[in-house]
Amino acid sequence: MKRLETDECGFASALNAISGKWKMGILWEVTLRPRRFGELRRLLPGVSEKVLAQQLREMEADDLIRREVFPGAVQKVEYSATDFGRSLNEAVDALSRWGKAFEKRQERKAMVA
Repeated sequence: MKRLETDECGFASALNAISGKWKMGILWEVTLRPRRFGELRRLLPGVSEKVLAQQLREMEADDLIRREVFPGAVQKVEYSATDFGRSLNEAVDALSRWGKAFEKRQERKAMVA
């Protein structure tokens, strides 16, 4: 995904971190508990393996999630949220609350019109 150029206020950087159709769903799931790749595919219906792998790599590079490889005959990999990733969830929660208030406001305006 094309990344926005950084700006003075940091907003472009924040948007870069959450841009991507599946990133917030991924972050939510790995915040609840560590998840394996196949588990994330099942929890996020419609995501392709390619896109999921790409967004996991981007989120790992941005230090939002941690990828842990467990040794063994069958390679086991788990993804979990970092403290930094959990802090993004808090910020997105505030944006979500604002969005819900905006929806209600728009509904009231539509009823009056």
